[in-house]
Amino acid sequence: MKKVFIAGFTGAMGQKAVHLVMEDPAYQLVGVLAPGASNPDPQVYHLAPTTKVYNQLAQVDIKADIWLDFTVPQAVFANTQFALQQHMHPVVGTSGLQTEQIETLQELAQQQGIGGIIVPNFGLSAVLLMKFAQEAAQYFPDAEIIELHHADKQDAPSGTAISTAQLIAEQRQSPKQASPSHETLPHVRGGDYQGIKIHSVRLPGYVAHEEVLFGGPGEALTIRQDSFDRQSFMKGVKLALDQVMDLTELVVGLEKIL
Repeated sequence: MKKVFIAGFTGAMGQKAVHLVMEDPAYQLVGVLAPGASNPDPQVYHLAPTTKVYNQLAQVDIKADIWLDFTVPQAVFANTQFALQQHMHPVVGTSGLQTEQIETLQELAQQQGIGGIIVPNFGLSAVLLMKFAQEAAQYFPDAEIIELHHADKQDAPSGTAISTAQLIAEQRQSPKQASPSHETLPHVRGGDYQGIKIHSVRLPGYVAHEEVLFGGPGEALTIRQDSFDRQSFMKGVKLALDQVMDLTELVVGLEKIL
């Protein structure tokens, strides 16, 4: 039985992860962390009596096999550092890590001799979208990305959009240099990742959606994925939990273990 610690357990994704772990006989939920968890009694949160509850990272004094993180961009780097230092395999579902931070964590994982995975998106449809976009970039080097998320998402663009742009940039050759646009409204053309424009939408009613638009002479290609319910991410979470302890380095992307 693998022992799992969940950071950010009171959030929407954290709650679904709690149910996933508690209902699977292959796992044991040994501890949880959330800033708002001021009551140390696990039964207040409908957890097993043996589960330890923390509201500060500095308080955590428990060992687990896996650290599952669904927190916020401001906390995820320190959380993942802590997990690696404590020899817990991190499964990071929190977006917002910068490239430099990921490289630092990968170096730390190598030093500690422990593997883990950073997952921009647990939705299998999103993983496939990134794969398809990477392949399409060989033939359509000019692309833009539109990502749409719920109004409470704290970072923009999404980790999935950044990962998609990275894959497109790595694969494409000789994109057409677009003529500079005169923006009558500042930033209306979106963010720029190596010439790939990214547009972020935050509205009530959405969960997680992404659209990649490719344009070529006389034709266009659109690839889109939609996640309508967070429960759809749990298949990817379970896949990561099942395989993370077999990893020997800190990898990025669910596609690395598909």
